[in-house]
Amino acid sequence: MVFKRMMQAFGVGGPSVDTVLTNPNTYPGGYLEGQVHVVGGDHAVDIEYVAIGLMTRVEVESGDSEYQSNQEFHRQRLTGSFKLESGARHDVPFRFEVPWQTPITEVYGQHLHGMTMGLATELEVARAVDKSDLDTVAVHPLPAQERILNALLQIGFRFSRADVEQGRIHGVEQHLPFYQEIEFHPPSQYASGINQLELTFLPTPQRLQVILELDKRGGVFTEGHDAFGSFDVDYASADQIDWVSRLDQWLRQSASRRGLFF
Repeated sequence: MVFKRMMQAFGVGGPSVDTVLTNPNTYPGGYLEGQVHVVGGDHAVDIEYVAIGLMTRVEVESGDSEYQSNQEFHRQRLTGSFKLESGARHDVPFRFEVPWQTPITEVYGQHLHGMTMGLATELEVARAVDKSDLDTVAVHPLPAQERILNALLQIGFRFSRADVEQGRIHGVEQHLPFYQEIEFHPPSQYASGINQLELTFLPTPQRLQVILELDKRGGVFTEGHDAFGSFDVDYASADQIDWVSRLDQWLRQSASRRGLFF
């Protein structure tokens, strides 16, 4: 009996948790729906709560080093405490709101290299170890975001990779403690002046904030440096703008003001 209680304390024979998403595809400001299935083990337990949260991998700078950390950035508790009998099943339906500034992970049906996104489910059991489940989530761009991405591809920029970086961008409305950078290789007409273009989206319910960083190519006797710029996009009029022309003009003007020429 003592051995059995010890095994129970380590979660052996305890409940299991499984989350089933109605649709794993979503977008910034959207939602995820599904059910959490909690099934009792070989003994009754007291469940403290069931919670779900969005997680992504974040690059964190610490001094001269850099490391990656899996961070939960939005959480919703689905239940309070309840008793789960042996072998019983408890289903918890949910509707989970996705934060507006959630990083995107898919573009045109292709996964962005370097991105991870998952919905973690946590089952807190009294006097025992936690049970958890992780489901992959695909975050697609908003139409306004897609128009910007499409214009850059039409200009000739080629996608390189994406990541999420810990920190804040000055002068913009930022809701999360990190931001996504989508990196592009420049086309030939830009290659003499810049090494890469980094794009950050920070959408809000009212507008899409777009931040661009031009990484200048260093020479034999000169150091490379970056040039930053940002602009807002109105959701209602985003489809009425020639973004290829607008972005090309903006990039050239922004680069020229900062001493980058191509």
